[in-house]
Amino acid sequence: MSPARPTRRALLTAGAATAAGAAWPARALAAGEGVAGGRTPPADLTPYASYWFPDSLPEGTPGTGITWRSLSRWSPTTDPDLAHNTATVPLAPRFTPVPPHPGARAGQARISSLVSFGPTAGNPSQGSATADHYALTHWAYIDELVFWGGSAGEGIVLAPNAPVVDAAHRNGVRVLGNVFLPPVAYGGDLRWTRDLVRREASGRYPIAEQLVRVARTYGFDGWFVNAETDGGDCALANRTRGFLRALRAAGEPHGLRVTWYDAMNTTGRVGWQGALNELNRDFFEDRSGKVADTMFVDFRWTARTLAESGALAERLGRSRHELWAAVDTESRGWDADVDWDAIVPRGRDHVVGYGLYRPEWTRNHLTDRSPGAFHRADDRFWTGESLDPARPAPERGWRAPATVVADRSTVTALPFGCSFNTGHGERWYEAGAVTSSAPWNQLGLQDVLPGRRWVIDTDGRRPSVTLDFDEAWRGGSSLLVEGVLTAPAVVGLHATRLPLTRTTVLDLVHSRDRGGDAVAVEVGVAVREPAAPGEPVPYTWFGVQGPGAAPDWRTTRVDLGTRAGRTAYALAVRITARGTGPVRWRLGALAVHDTAARRRPAAPGALRVEASDQRDGQASVRLSWRRAPGPVRHHEVYRLLTDGARRFLGGTCGAALHLPAVTRAGRERAAAFEVRAVDELYTLSDPARTTLTWKDRP
Repeated sequence: MSPARPTRRALLTAGAATAAGAAWPARALAAGEGVAGGRTPPADLTPYASYWFPDSLPEGTPGTGITWRSLSRWSPTTDPDLAHNTATVPLAPRFTPVPPHPGARAGQARISSLVSFGPTAGNPSQGSATADHYALTHWAYIDELVFWGGSAGEGIVLAPNAPVVDAAHRNGVRVLGNVFLPPVAYGGDLRWTRDLVRREASGRYPIAEQLVRVARTYGFDGWFVNAETDGGDCALANRTRGFLRALRAAGEPHGLRVTWYDAMNTTGRVGWQGALNELNRDFFEDRSGKVADTMFVDFRWTARTLAESGALAERLGRSRHELWAAVDTESRGWDADVDWDAIVPRGRDHVVGYGLYRPEWTRNHLTDRSPGAFHRADDRFWTGESLDPARPAPERGWRAPATVVADRSTVTALPFGCSFNTGHGERWYEAGAVTSSAPWNQLGLQDVLPGRRWVIDTDGRRPSVTLDFDEAWRGGSSLLVEGVLTAPAVVGLHATRLPLTRTTVLDLVHSRDRGGDAVAVEVGVAVREPAAPGEPVPYTWFGVQGPGAAPDWRTTRVDLGTRAGRTAYALAVRITARGTGPVRWRLGALAVHDTAARRRPAAPGALRVEASDQRDGQASVRLSWRRAPGPVRHHEVYRLLTDGARRFLGGTCGAALHLPAVTRAGRERAAAFEVRAVDELYTLSDPARTTLTWKDRP
């Protein structure tokens, strides 16, 4: 056992407390709105992600901005923020394409990711007016995400906010809420453990039932249970095991999962094992069967304990990859000291799966936390120094996930569209024009992005390929290819399973930046998979009309009807320079769809002001509406200005949105709003409209 492990353990618990108290805007501003100086702001109607204590509350008074709540008394019928906290995107099915490199293996280790997206209290339900946000995009390598956090001073049961769940589900990733029973040194109280696992005379575990009710109501996928409050006994351990069994049994019919953290053992005391062994196996699998779906193995693991853990899991009839070996990236990121061969060796089968603790280090450690700087760091973390999962760089300590784990994709049905929107940005664009100049984040608006970033095939100089925020076709970002091309460059995009028909087309929206040389553009569609991992993708190439002079966006269409009856397995673009200077070519959007099936989405209905507060020509407003019938990707909300223009205010996959600071425009009598449904090809519906009458007439 490494002597450094207890110190890292302390950092884990301290990190949870720090995350709970991290700085965050007290009131999230919607894009395009602000508070003018000298005015008294309206009352804060901002909805926040939900958090609770199991039943009894702490002694004393909560801190500023904190509300103590009891989960035992929660009900969806009395939850004022329910519409804002409910995820609506269903969990998408995934498939595993042939990996781009033999080192990335399918069917072995997977990855759990423990992420703190914000503090426990004051974490906005639907994004906020800053681009400085952990906009995770490398979902292709993740199996489940834990919404990490919790503290003794705020709440210890956390439900994930809707944007995280919506983005994850679009990519086929499960999201778990967090139950964090803190160590005594960090304010933990054993009565909260007893509250959690209380068993009634009838045999019911009421908090287990509430946890299932919350997950089903809010639309996420289960619970990560972390019991680290010491001082218990065997009786408490037995009740905890019964609670886990009840939680899993109640959730399993609804597809919910339970992950147990290696902390409490069968004596009832907390003793982190760094292993699955005789002291904690009953929380994973006991004589009656499965207790938890997976187990997070504490940081104290060694090569020997992981090997023994995997073997024990198999003797219990379970997969060794249902164990997550903890990898701490909170403080050092890709410089973390990890014995990778103990988890995912190169020359033999993977030993167990692994869990990344706090990978949002890729944002938190930066001095420049602009979106572009964040994604450059995040790409290096997930893909490696080569920034090409098909061509890993020589390993220098960090074993990037893309070099070990096969990516997965959800692109299986038409229509499919992608505007390369990461879920945050410095501005909001529509058809290449800025419709809000305010920074924003909302992960639920994120596109399904290419999983392999970036596989580039060229016989010449490799160009830079990035998600760029200086210009966009729609949302906040576009794909930018730049550099001197000495040979054609193929940029791999999405791995797909798209059925092609006689009316299937591919639309490409692209442009050339000022100062960039002219280029020839082709679209690649593969109707066969590569013969083996690492083998070339067999694309068929279709020429498209090149972009015009900057800064015009051009939409070109490729007819795929000649491949009717086949399946598209992959999409790519090939760029060829027309001159010898550098190119700057942008891909703003691509879409694959059947022209015979195009239909504009229906409009939402019953738009109304649900609640508002006005002060000094400003208003905090909650809007709600009825979802449009038929498939809807998300909804977008606009302010109608007095000159007839529309300003983007925000978007959501749900049917309610909070606008924290609507400012009166001149002497207008009422603020006018509209909401539109948006489909998978970003077609807008007709609007639903409503107004907020200003109380003080001019």
